[in-house]
Amino acid sequence: MQLLTTPNEMRAWSRARRRDGRRIGVVPTMGALHAGHLELVRAAAERADDVVVTIFVNPLQFNQSADFDSYPRPIDDDVRQCEAAGVAAVYAPTASVMYPDGFQTHVEPGDLADRLEGPMRPGHFRGVTTVVTKLFGAVEPDVAMFGRKDFQQLAIITRMVADLDMGIEIVGVPIVREHDGLALSSRNVRLTEPDRAAALVLSRSLQSGRAAYERGDTDASSLIDLVRSSIEAEPRARLEYVELVDSATLRDVDRADDHSVLLTAAWFGDVRLIDNLPLEAG
Repeated sequence: MQLLTTPNEMRAWSRARRRDGRRIGVVPTMGALHAGHLELVRAAAERADDVVVTIFVNPLQFNQSADFDSYPRPIDDDVRQCEAAGVAAVYAPTASVMYPDGFQTHVEPGDLADRLEGPMRPGHFRGVTTVVTKLFGAVEPDVAMFGRKDFQQLAIITRMVADLDMGIEIVGVPIVREHDGLALSSRNVRLTEPDRAAALVLSRSLQSGRAAYERGDTDASSLIDLVRSSIEAEPRARLEYVELVDSATLRDVDRADDHSVLLTAAWFGDVRLIDNLPLEAG
């Protein structure tokens, strides 16, 4: 496995393999790898000959400096996990490489970024689209894997790749959960034991919303209220939002259908978690 740290090194590596007719898959991450990331690696290996994992904690997508500073960075462990998973190369640039003195160009994500997470995290998706564009420019992949836990991010990246004619296949991989339903996240390690137990309310509440839909309730307000009241009943949860949107446009819907998805975000102590659940089971 190769460990590469500059865009020129990464491009040279990727181009050499593509000249040999090999298909390149990429899994963009901010490190602190867990089973969810490894599932993305497995999915990429099914669609590509060589898998690249990028590891970069992107300062442009953090709204709070404390959150950026406390984000876990176990790079040595991440590299070992990648090697064990059969990853062909890890691309781990530094911030000074990604954003050298004089850097000023950004990628604007459009109105898909103006709802849900957007108002809560101003500039976040601008940071995401900018860094992903730079990572794609270095890796030059054929296919890229993103987890559906970050549902809005997946929609925005899919739109960006189509709008900018990048020619990259974007694949969304279902959420990987702990045995008790908690969506895997690198932030989970920062939860206290009581907050970890309380955070289970997110997946349980979303499941109750889908169960109500499956029983025939299609009124969006009714489903949202059900999920919201369930989360608010947990005293350790500080709810930010519950929304029911169309999975493609991310716009609010009045009546739920199989193309709708429930999304939520809440704080547990000083850790912010997001989760979502499509109403169509499976």
